[in-house]
Amino acid sequence: MVNMVDRDTVMCISLAARPGNHGNRFHNFLYAELRLNYLYKSFSSSDIGATIGGIRSLGIRGASVSMPYKESCIPFLDALEDSARAIDSVNTIVNDGGRLTGLNTDFIAVRTLLDDYAVPPTTTFALFGAGGMAKAVLAALTDAGFRDGVVLAPTDLERGRLLAARYGVEADSELGGRRPGLLINATPVGMAGGPEADALSFDADAVRAADYVFDVVYLPADTPLVKLARSEGKTVITGDQVMVRQAKEQFALYTGVTPTDEQIDRAELFSADPDAYLASL
Repeated sequence: MVNMVDRDTVMCISLAARPGNHGNRFHNFLYAELRLNYLYKSFSSSDIGATIGGIRSLGIRGASVSMPYKESCIPFLDALEDSARAIDSVNTIVNDGGRLTGLNTDFIAVRTLLDDYAVPPTTTFALFGAGGMAKAVLAALTDAGFRDGVVLAPTDLERGRLLAARYGVEADSELGGRRPGLLINATPVGMAGGPEADALSFDADAVRAADYVFDVVYLPADTPLVKLARSEGKTVITGDQVMVRQAKEQFALYTGVTPTDEQIDRAELFSADPDAYLASL
């Protein structure tokens, strides 16, 4: 399953405040499957400008960008593709001979999931968060025809208002008495290793009143919000689904190769539980 690493090996990385193993397993599984001389490794950063400079100077082919670097990396890039420019948020960096271009494949992933789960665009929504991921989610919602919603930004209401105004929706610091049909968490609440790992991003009453619950946190996939929503019989979209779809887009951007759906499914199974996958062979 592991490629031989040599001087010609092409390096790709991910940048996150709390790096996980899912992306490492997913990409490296496919590199081996497709016999590509690539290697993928996750990192955090204490200096995002210096890190982006390192991507350029070391010839790192691509970088996946997660919270909290999706916006702070932008000043250090050479160009933005339309998907990133439209929402001022980058989740993918591609290095073409020292020229770094920022893109956003989160938008693509969220947009296709809304279609696949047939969430009616007439559904009212509440989006918790106003950072880079929230921008991608709100842009995807708007593109899919959603118009009636609120951005919740309790720690930075002004930022939430700016984001909401851009797409013609409301902004508030709390949900209050609203009971929207679609709840989306685009914050680190519920993320493993974080200070709010055991917290709910929406209160239980709001979850019970909703029809659809979407949590972009993928580590773990079964966040407290996801567990509650499933126990209440709601239609649930999870962060690991977002991660896999956007990673497929990134993989093609980095390598020029698009894996088959079957290969993607096997990579996801391996990523979720390598021991169980290998035992099943």
